[in-house]
This record gives sequence, structure tokens and C-alpha cells, in this order.
Amino acid sequence: MKQLILASGSPRRAELMRLMQLDFTVIKSGADENISAALSPAELVKELSYRKAEFVAKEYRDAYVVGSDTIVVLDDMILGKPKDRDDAYRMLRMLSGRTHTVYTGAAVLCGDKKLVSYDSTEVTFAELSDREIYDYIDTGDPMDKAGSYGLQGIFCVHINRMCGSFFTVMGLPVHLLYNMLKSIGYLT
Repeated sequence: MKQLILASGSPRRAELMRLMQLDFTVIKSGADENISAALSPAELVKELSYRKAEFVAKEYRDAYVVGSDTIVVLDDMILGKPKDRDDAYRMLRMLSGRTHTVYTGAAVLCGDKKLVSYDSTEVTFAELSDREIYDYIDTGDPMDKAGSYGLQGIFCVHINRMCGSFFTVMGLPVHLLYNMLKSIGYLT
């Protein structure tokens, strides 16, 4: 069987691929993530996922390469990873008591074959006090996550409702990736 590569340094994506019982290697992608703001959220995560996979696939043409990207969208505003504590506070304050959408793209490339798709999930936060926000920021958890939060850790107590896939919010839509790997011929 050909090699499977995850083109991401995300420990959460690697954890989810292990959960799928896939035998893979992690090679962090150095793809350029500067992109046109004119794209829809779905097109944006698909493009970034493809770029990440393509960057690694250029060197590993015979491998199956998986790329993924996640964004949080509130009122048509994209919330990426926070730049610092103040940025994390700003995002969490904006999301407090509101519903937003998380988009995660996935790309699988192998030679001339390519599949690119995405999934989205709506997430509703409870009302957060300043104390709750700062206590969470003090854990360091929000600093490497789109929208400044991860629902798989201590922040889970602030999630009131979710409509869609938990794994999409965590950073890899495993149901989608599984079907893509079947479609492209990696899984039979």
C-alpha cells in the first residue's frame, strides 16, 4: 500500500487520523496561506486544504497526501488563530452567547488524482463572563486554534449546542475524509 501523509503539524488532526486507525506519517506543510478575501468560507477552506496537501505532494508524488484547514465564521467575519491574548479575548467575547459556523476543508492528493471537499458545523456558546474568558486564556489552549477555542478540552463546558460534526469543529471531518480515501482508492 502507498504511503499516507498528513500535511499538517496539528496534533488534533493527527489524533483524529489515529482514531481512524490509519497508518500515516506527519509532514508539516509550508504552503502559502495568504489568500483572497473574496472567496466564500467553503471555498477558502477547500483552497487552503488543497494548497497544504499540494505543497507536500510535490515531493511525495506516489503517496496519498491529506491537507486540511479550519476557520470560524461569525457574521461573515473569519476568525482565525489569535495573534495574542488580547486577540483571543476579542474573539471569545464576540462568540459569547452566539451561534457561529466552523468550516473545515479536506484535500486528498495522489499523483494526478485529487479530491477536495469541506464540511461545516454550527456551534452555540453559552454567555461567557470576563473571568471565564481570562481563565480559559490562561490555560494557553486558545492560542493555536481558529476562533480561539477547542471544544475537546476544558472549554466544552461553554458549548450549549452544536449542529453538525464534532470532528469538523475539532479540525478534521473524519466522516468526509474516510469517504474521500475510499473514493480515491486508498481504502477499499
